[in-house]
Amino acid sequence: MQSAYIPVLIYAALVMAFPAVTLVLAKFIRPASTSFGAKLKPYECGIPPESDARGRYSVRFFIVAMLFVIFDVETMFLIPWAILYKGWVAAHQGLFALVSMVLFLGILLVGYLWLYKKGALEWA
Repeated sequence: MQSAYIPVLIYAALVMAFPAVTLVLAKFIRPASTSFGAKLKPYECGIPPESDARGRYSVRFFIVAMLFVIFDVETMFLIPWAILYKGWVAAHQGLFALVSMVLFLGILLVGYLWLYKKGALEWA
């Protein structure tokens, strides 16, 4: 039974070794850097930076980003469901599949409406 895990262990070892070997080889292959002083300073389009790049972001930015991820994951669940729905209808399970997806979308809609009522999506 334990011999069945040997390919998984070999794959895990390769997965862990690949980045390490790549970084070591890149260190030996790349040319030595001769940059110093002003060449090491960051700039954008030739214009010196006005402030530190590590500025603070608004919490609203993260809320919108999380909403994007949530609706992106929703799409990942919705597309396979839509592909398999025709087969479920043929197997007389279409109503159950439709109700389950409406429930899933309803939960997401309730969360979206809650955020809207709390004013979390207002930018002003």
